[in-house]
Amino acid sequence: MSKFRTHTCGELNIKSKNTNVSISGWLNKKRDHGNLLFLDLRDNYGITQCVIDKESKSFKDLEKIPLETVLKINGTVLQRSDETVNKDLSTGEIEVKINSHEILGLTKELPLPVFTDQEYSEEIRLKYRFLDLRRKKIHKNIILRSKIISFIRMEMEKMGFLEFQTPILTSSSPEGARDFLVPSRLNPGKFYALPQAPQQFKQLIMVSGFDKYFQIAPCFRDEDARADRSPGEFYQLDIEMSFVDQNDVFNVIEKLMTKVFTKFSTKKMLYEKFPRIKYSEALKTYGSDKPDLRNPLKIYDLTDVFTRDDVKFEIFKKLLKKGSIVRGIVTKQTIDQPRSFFDNIDKWAKSEGASGLAYFSIEKDKNISGKGPIGKFFSENALKEIMEISSAEIGDSIFLACGPIKEVEKILSLARDKLAKDLNLIDENTFAFCWIVDYPMFEEDDQTKKIKFSHNPFSMPQGDINNLNLSKPLDIKAYQYDIVCNGIELSSGAIRNHIPDLMYKLFKVAGYEKKEVDIKFSGMINALSYGAPPHGGIAPGIDRIVMLLAGEKNIREVTMFPMNQNAQDLMMNAPSEVDQNQLKELNIEIKKK
Repeated sequence: MSKFRTHTCGELNIKSKNTNVSISGWLNKKRDHGNLLFLDLRDNYGITQCVIDKESKSFKDLEKIPLETVLKINGTVLQRSDETVNKDLSTGEIEVKINSHEILGLTKELPLPVFTDQEYSEEIRLKYRFLDLRRKKIHKNIILRSKIISFIRMEMEKMGFLEFQTPILTSSSPEGARDFLVPSRLNPGKFYALPQAPQQFKQLIMVSGFDKYFQIAPCFRDEDARADRSPGEFYQLDIEMSFVDQNDVFNVIEKLMTKVFTKFSTKKMLYEKFPRIKYSEALKTYGSDKPDLRNPLKIYDLTDVFTRDDVKFEIFKKLLKKGSIVRGIVTKQTIDQPRSFFDNIDKWAKSEGASGLAYFSIEKDKNISGKGPIGKFFSENALKEIMEISSAEIGDSIFLACGPIKEVEKILSLARDKLAKDLNLIDENTFAFCWIVDYPMFEEDDQTKKIKFSHNPFSMPQGDINNLNLSKPLDIKAYQYDIVCNGIELSSGAIRNHIPDLMYKLFKVAGYEKKEVDIKFSGMINALSYGAPPHGGIAPGIDRIVMLLAGEKNIREVTMFPMNQNAQDLMMNAPSEVDQNQLKELNIEIKKK
């Protein structure tokens, strides 16, 4: 028995009636009813209501104690009357009559209330994160995170995976995001880098003869913050397997994700077998390689229709002659929506930087015709062709975008989400997973027009590797894949290129000579030269998995000590300046701008 408590604040129930107990925790709430004072005591496990009457010697002291003071309460467990039972608490059938109390930790004036989950500014919440973490919702989220990680570890071990830890101090990577650099005291003028991911190490583990590896791995990238990405650091479920192809990786991840998401959520899994969508098809159908498949809306290519003589919409026709495309989204049975609905979508598109969205609805009196601002520009036959291409019906509406392909994909991807939200088309009680596959090995840089790797440079190309047509690099597909859930990318992965000669050839296409590859990827190339097995893997983001399961929109709500949008830890005052002695020891001099 602890000297501070016989029970936790979530443990007592009707079976404890009439027993003497000690409980400790934070004073969550007080309610003064004149002759009676009620106090809710909170710890990690729950809340227990305590009560003291005015005649008690402790009454006046407890009446003055501020919320969030840490208390030890000694008392007797009493059964509550039927009308005062709190069904929202596991301890709701009882209360503790206070016999004595002890103050274990006093509090200063609170900068934010703890007993409520009301929103506060990011600055206050992060500066006083230790208080923010006491609040019910975020406290629950962090516990959920711990349970999810424990469950994942257990399931990975069941599937024969071994957990290994890879180095934190490593070499800088020439590919990917910006590195965080760490100066070396023993090697003046040289720097370690914190790992953006254990990518090369986990491949080396496979070369070392370990068959199945996983790690809940910390990763460090000097990137800007987003709602689904923390600045600075994050955690991922790092996985690598030997003697596998793409399907083997998919089977492991689908099995794991299904178990995790069914155990920790009551939401329905929309697909038992995750759909596989080609990268090119995802862009064409959804405008994005991160489609939310809960959204039934699709995008259709209508470029050819606008080349018809019986389509008189000259604005689009002129743009088509300059190389533009036309694509559209069909919304079902929206012809009777008020004009403001359509105008608001057009106005919204302009606020997103587009020129707007043209629109019309399909109606039929004697003949099929278009209703709306541009409906008059289409003949009946042209409308029939649009209906055939897009599966549109009488009463449906079509929103159109015309321009360069990337601009059209971008605005229609956003419009697809906007329309689905406005029309309440998304079932929030579902998880829709999918795989995006067949990524291009290379892409053209928009600025330099040079060929570069589009995804992971260590990926295996598809096709006959002995007869790749390297003169047409943009046609080469790779065994690279993303897993997406509800429009959020959880991870990228790939089957790795384990053949050094092939790696040299592919890097040469991207502008790297053999000597440069040997210098920048010496550890990897050297290891692959000593007999490497075919291998592949993936690394789903832990933070994003927990965010989805907790029903949160921002990754900050499932991260214990996140940084702010400027990559600053307001609580610990990091990053911070260091004194001259430290800099001198590291042979570093700060030059002021």
